[in-house]
Amino acid sequence: MKSSDLTIKQLTHLVGGGLTPRMVRHYHQLGLLPQPVRSRSNYRLYTKKDVLRLQRIVALKQQGFQLNHIRQILEVEPEADTTVNLMGQLQQQYRAVMQQISQLRQTASALEGLLGRDRHCQIIQAEVLAQLKLLDVETQAGLGGLENLWSGLDAEIHTHSEAFTESLQRLLPDLSHRSEIEQHLISQLVLACGDVSLVSFIKLSRDAIAASREALSSSCQIVVDTQTVAAALDQTRLLHLGCHIETLIDNPHITTATEAELAFWQHREWREKLHEVSQGCVLVVGYAPSVLLEACEAIANQKIQPALVIGMPIGFSHAPAAKRQLMQQGIPFITVEGTLGGGALAATALNALVESLIDKPHCHCYLKDVEPL
Repeated sequence: MKSSDLTIKQLTHLVGGGLTPRMVRHYHQLGLLPQPVRSRSNYRLYTKKDVLRLQRIVALKQQGFQLNHIRQILEVEPEADTTVNLMGQLQQQYRAVMQQISQLRQTASALEGLLGRDRHCQIIQAEVLAQLKLLDVETQAGLGGLENLWSGLDAEIHTHSEAFTESLQRLLPDLSHRSEIEQHLISQLVLACGDVSLVSFIKLSRDAIAASREALSSSCQIVVDTQTVAAALDQTRLLHLGCHIETLIDNPHITTATEAELAFWQHREWREKLHEVSQGCVLVVGYAPSVLLEACEAIANQKIQPALVIGMPIGFSHAPAAKRQLMQQGIPFITVEGTLGGGALAATALNALVESLIDKPHCHCYLKDVEPL
């Protein structure tokens, strides 16, 4: 046994990431990790090369890749022709995952249809639940019976308006560890898109709420990427606070993320305008990923110093990257991880902060020592 060799316990401790000896043995069985040499006492012995490969496996797994594709990724050399085949396989896996998401979304919708009912619907809701227990879905008649159950439940919605707050109480995860202002912000973002799963993607820095309230109370400048975002802001409340709205891509005909992204690249004056925003402003990006990327670079180079960045652009590669860069800048931020986002969500985030400040100007619940989302 060489002095540099590691036992399986030492290996898992060095790699970290929640790795266990049982997982390492499983990776051997799947072919993710080559079988190690054995000591005279039949103990597995690992090298620095094994450590590096395991670190890559753990990192890819944390990014969401499945084990069979991790093996394929690790086996493909950067310049190998098989890269094309691997990309095709990953595309197939993506489509399979999206199909699973669609099926889960259908299940979630069915549960929301039951759990999201307010007290006015509870009598019919209880009746539907009782009939669901007896439902035979193996026959076409049974499926028709299911449709009748939903029709009966849906008939009650015509008797009263929807109680959004009551529904959210049943559907949202436990947010009791969050401040009152953060709970309000999260609820408004969920209501803006109708997707409760958004909660797990919402990220805000520990100082985001405090920074927003200080900036808005000081009548800060509000800088948005497009006029569509500006139009969705609560301009009456912002006027009450003395906050002026400035639009970077100042063209009323630009209404989509595609148009905003292209326009920002083609017009140097809009990029220069971003570098001239006032110190302590609130920057709201809801469409163009390049605006957020440019802002992050300007912040890193100390060219601009916003009090808060609400970064929620739409996109499938640049937007997730821009959001990751935002979270690394060390400034107050609110964002939605991944491809999710849009002008409505970005504007909703600011509107929720403004509403909380005006309605509860002396609230200090956000100063509690809580973990960032």
